Amino acid sequence: MMTVFCLISFLFIGVSLYLMLLTGGSFLFKKKTDTKSVPLTLAVVIPAHNEALLIRDAIEAVARSRYPECCYGVIVIADNCQDDTAAVAEQAGARVLVRSDVLRRGKGQALDWFLKERQDFYAPYDGIAIIDADTLVDENFLHEVSASLSHPDVQVVQGYYGVSNAEESWRTALMSAALAVFHHVRPAGRNRLGGSAGLKGNGMAFQTSVLKRYGWPAHSVVEDLEFGAQMLLDGICVQYNPDAVVLAEMAATRKQAETQRLRWEGGRYEIFRKYAPALLRKCLSRRRFCYFDGFMDLLVPPLSALFLAIALLLIASLWLCPFMSLPLGFALTGLVFYVVSGMVLRKAPLAVWLYLFAAPFFILWKIPLYLKILKGGADNEWIRTKRKAERRQND
Repeated sequence: MMTVFCLISFLFIGVSLYLMLLTGGSFLFKKKTDTKSVPLTLAVVIPAHNEALLIRDAIEAVARSRYPECCYGVIVIADNCQDDTAAVAEQAGARVLVRSDVLRRGKGQALDWFLKERQDFYAPYDGIAIIDADTLVDENFLHEVSASLSHPDVQVVQGYYGVSNAEESWRTALMSAALAVFHHVRPAGRNRLGGSAGLKGNGMAFQTSVLKRYGWPAHSVVEDLEFGAQMLLDGICVQYNPDAVVLAEMAATRKQAETQRLRWEGGRYEIFRKYAPALLRKCLSRRRFCYFDGFMDLLVPPLSALFLAIALLLIASLWLCPFMSLPLGFALTGLVFYVVSGMVLRKAPLAVWLYLFAAPFFILWKIPLYLKILKGGADNEWIRTKRKAERRQND
């Protein structure tokens, strides 16, 4: 019993040490950009499913970019829409493609169709940026993407994906804190130490040649994570640019959040099962940090689950194995340092700091979700999260 307890404790301590290593690397991170290059021509691609209420804002945010108008275009994929998404997007100035395929629904499937079947729409561009339909891009986003893709070491770049409604509720505030570490500390630290930043599903950009070669081969509910793992196995590391900022709405209500977390965290579990063994084999055969890092990134559980597990192990160690209390306490302190570092580096507003007091309730709320994932695995069906604008309209 004590041996099993110690092995489990050492596993979680190792995960905490890995995150602390990345945290240190994030403070030393420097983005890879070529600031003297001429602006690249960029296609901004927006997959959209029933987004008539938000798509105009996303397109107009791109139009406000501090970037030459002749060097970019907006392409909207209206995917299996039952509303006026296509018409609204066209009125806002985007080129629109309408896709109807109820058997192959989802963002990954829509992107794969577009990249394989409609190369005429994006072939003239040097790079392709992909954002979600509820996203507001920073005015410097295209400039930063262009500077990154112009660097000789960069084929794929991931921008910082933050929360646009961070102060709407305690859930969105805690999501903002979590993304400060998951979307900044980890990619920055991973790049600094020689790993891939990974894809976050929003605010990512590619040299056109990359997507011509791959299409979008990942069709799971976490297609970004899956595609990032596939590229890493092929030797392509995603580079991170923290100044290419996109903000999107996060789930504010319990029902919204439960559906979203089941999709994200259940999907990560399935991707770990599928890709972790291959990454570990490459790590052992090639002995390169990027493969070890890719394996560890998939191994790390969600932040709330990690806090809960180490806290419970620390409490249990007082009775079962007192000599483990000190390293487990150090691991828990390391996680606090990890979170605080992300909020400091991303300059989190005061309200988000105050909402950290609600973190224990957030962790307790997620326990049934983890049990559901462990019991039934991930549901591979994509379910769209209802937006704030739709809730207002319904009210």
